[in-house]
Amino acid sequence: MSKRKTKPSIPLYLQILLGMIGGIIIGMIALHLKGEKIVNDWIRPWGQVFIRLLQLIAVPLVFISLVKGVIGLQDISRFSRLGGKTILIYLCTTVIAVSIGLGLGVAVKPGNFFNREKAAGLQNAYRSIVTEKKAAAEQVKDEGPLKFLNDLIPDNFIRAAGDNRKMLQVIFFSVLFGIAALSIEKTLLVPVSGLFDSLYAIILKMVDYIILFAPYGVAALMAGLAIDFSGDISLFGALAVYAATVIAGMAILIFVFYPLLIHFFSNIKMKRFIRTMYPVQLLAFTTSSSAATLPVTLETVEKELGISNEVSSFVLPVGTTINMDGTSCYQAIAVLFIAQVIGIDLSFAQLLTIVSMTVLSSIGTPAIPGGSYVILTMVLSSVGIPAEGLALILGIDRPLDMLRTSVNVTGDATVAAIVEKGNENTLIKKEYGNTEVQKQ
Repeated sequence: MSKRKTKPSIPLYLQILLGMIGGIIIGMIALHLKGEKIVNDWIRPWGQVFIRLLQLIAVPLVFISLVKGVIGLQDISRFSRLGGKTILIYLCTTVIAVSIGLGLGVAVKPGNFFNREKAAGLQNAYRSIVTEKKAAAEQVKDEGPLKFLNDLIPDNFIRAAGDNRKMLQVIFFSVLFGIAALSIEKTLLVPVSGLFDSLYAIILKMVDYIILFAPYGVAALMAGLAIDFSGDISLFGALAVYAATVIAGMAILIFVFYPLLIHFFSNIKMKRFIRTMYPVQLLAFTTSSSAATLPVTLETVEKELGISNEVSSFVLPVGTTINMDGTSCYQAIAVLFIAQVIGIDLSFAQLLTIVSMTVLSSIGTPAIPGGSYVILTMVLSSVGIPAEGLALILGIDRPLDMLRTSVNVTGDATVAAIVEKGNENTLIKKEYGNTEVQKQ
């Protein structure tokens, strides 16, 4: 009998990459043939369907995975150790990311290359958008320093669960639910634990189904973007130095900083980590949303990197909200760029203010496309830079937003790997201590 030859399967990251290239080609052909309406009416909607499918399961995935993760910690003291370590590492990486951005912005001075006449034209073109973002930032600024407590605690969980921008409220409820579950009798917790194990398996199977559609959704998204940016070629040229500076910052984080952390503070080899993260990075690049990419990040980190569900189900959902290394690095460069274009010299104290404001505000940055605009206007205002300067970068922000989202999800996975090693060491010490007790 002859053996049937199986066709080699194409890796997911290569499928997504081919989808990106195919989408750009479709968009370019449509521009050449004046077929923008065909792309907008018949191709772009499939990209939006893909985004909606990912957003559909984002909230239930975060809720189920966080509750499952907290319950899996078995006791409150272990939860406090894991949660405290996770948040501390996230804050440290954010500070370093902001510092890298400031260093590049001060060294390159991208704003000195910008045409002042073109800057004035951009401010007029985007005046309505800037006014809207500035008003939102002023409203947040006037609400007082403790307003974040109201934003953290939902008054209605169902309403919060129906809005992906309120992921922080979902996380709060999920953690509170998990802590309460750890406080009840173990016998009562058994059926709840089993229920969430089953729900988690179901939600991951839904992720598998949605990912089958990823290459086609990505192609549709890229075709739409090619149409959107057709009139902005000159703008890309004028902002080339700024874009190159941001890209350099992202490259340092993703190819130098994170691999070094993986090498020194995890049990995963750098080459394996970089190779495994390609599909996640490409998906994050096309969706511009670390929240939408979360299902794939969770599956990749657990199945391909071997990180336990106990760690990944807690660290990664929290990271989508409070870990914004790519966004923080970009914001530091953007603030310096706008200041340099307008002609404002920032003092050392103002640079420190940028660092602190960016780190603190990163916790509340929505993990969705364009979610950093409101936060950026607040940072600008904190150092005396007119918020109208935001107009200078809106034209090319989308591709850079796509890039920094790839950095954000890579940072989430990096921290998960670091926490996993610490968690393994704790378990080993615990088992070793128990053995010693038994021997005595």
